[in-house]
Amino acid sequence: MKRKRRLLIVDDDPSSQEWLTLFSEQLGYRAEVVESGEQALEAFQRRRPDLVTLDLMLPGIGGLDTLKAIKALGHDVPVIMLSGHGHTRVIVDALRLGAADFLRKPLEPEELKLAFERALEKNRLEREIAYRRSQKPRPINEDRALFLHSRNPKMRAIDDVIDHVADTDVTVLVRGESGTGKELVARLLFERSGRSQKPFVKVNCAALPSELLESELFGYEKGAFTGAQRRKLGKFEIASGGTIFLDEISEMKPGLQAKLLQVLQDGEFSRLGGSGDVQAEARVIAATNRNLEAGVRDGTFREDLFYRLNVVTINIPPLRDRMDEICPLAEQFLRHYARAYGKEPEPISDTLMHAFQHYAWPGNVRELENLMKRLVVLGSEKPLLQEIAARKVQVRPAPSASESLSELERFMTGEVDRVSLKRIAREAAQVAEKRLIEKILYRTRWNRKEAAEILQISYKALLYKMKDAGLADSAR
Repeated sequence: MKRKRRLLIVDDDPSSQEWLTLFSEQLGYRAEVVESGEQALEAFQRRRPDLVTLDLMLPGIGGLDTLKAIKALGHDVPVIMLSGHGHTRVIVDALRLGAADFLRKPLEPEELKLAFERALEKNRLEREIAYRRSQKPRPINEDRALFLHSRNPKMRAIDDVIDHVADTDVTVLVRGESGTGKELVARLLFERSGRSQKPFVKVNCAALPSELLESELFGYEKGAFTGAQRRKLGKFEIASGGTIFLDEISEMKPGLQAKLLQVLQDGEFSRLGGSGDVQAEARVIAATNRNLEAGVRDGTFREDLFYRLNVVTINIPPLRDRMDEICPLAEQFLRHYARAYGKEPEPISDTLMHAFQHYAWPGNVRELENLMKRLVVLGSEKPLLQEIAARKVQVRPAPSASESLSELERFMTGEVDRVSLKRIAREAAQVAEKRLIEKILYRTRWNRKEAAEILQISYKALLYKMKDAGLADSAR
């Protein structure tokens, strides 16, 4: 059974008390009547009402002083002031002190009913905004954000761009394959900005049909369509003063793209069913894993919106183009999920790390994270090795000794009648040298300086040998 709203009537006139009580009970309220400001404050201490009607002229504490005392208690209960006078200065003072409305006596039933509805709806929206803004975005997990603080030149360049543009209001377009960390970049832009104490609101443009996405972004007024029982705030309003992150922006339909373009151009929008404009004070960060230029060419993405979004672009390279990050990322994920699940897994073996280094990573960092989570939960590397082998997606496989010694094999089988011992020895030495260098690089997480010291060669010599063995590409 739905709880009746409680109305506190503060009025010393018996006829007004009786009329307000009967009227409010007909509307479904449970009325409580008090005759003075002192009694009103006592009633608040007993049980907070949902709504208050407060007469301006009261014995003892006057209406304005009572209103001030109610607001000083920290209550967000809407208060409607009533008076038979209604001088402009008094109305202004009442509204300045926090009154939801000011009505003159004698009261019109329809006018009072609308005042009740407006006050309660405004109060509901204010509480909703306050609640949503109090929900701080989850802090960026340093384990997951590690790849943005690596020694990889491409990622260092991204980190520099974030530092330069974070504290501005320019629109940023984050591009990259699925799983590369586009949302993390958006959150870093937010955390390093002057908006970091305001809301961070994420909207997945691919998760909702176009009609629902429009109401989700911009909200709607009561009665805007069938089922719209009350006003709904859009994500742009909730993110006001903060940042709105539009993920998978390429999935937005052209009709809705036009409305988003208006927001970016004019800084305002209108709710569905609304007649007035609402100021859009949220910074926009968009992300996509699609080729927007191709969308512009085939007509699925507006060219003018593309240029509005593309003020600053951050391109995140796939994991296969920064293989030197696999070792540190894998170990960070291992430690993170070991703590999360209370496990003590074994260190990652050279065999598994070798498989990681020669895997194409179609799912990028997210795939690596999921594999490490599975390793912690299962406590065995075998399922991971089997899974990687089953996918048969490898890049730059290292040549085996048998491939390098194929000339010797052909001689032994009689395919050729001559063989160069020097060449066979040189090729075998190259294979052995490559394997050793590769193993040391894995052990040092591709720290070339440290690897050169272990191998007792100069840094330049190591770089030359890596290039000669085809290992330089693997480190990119």
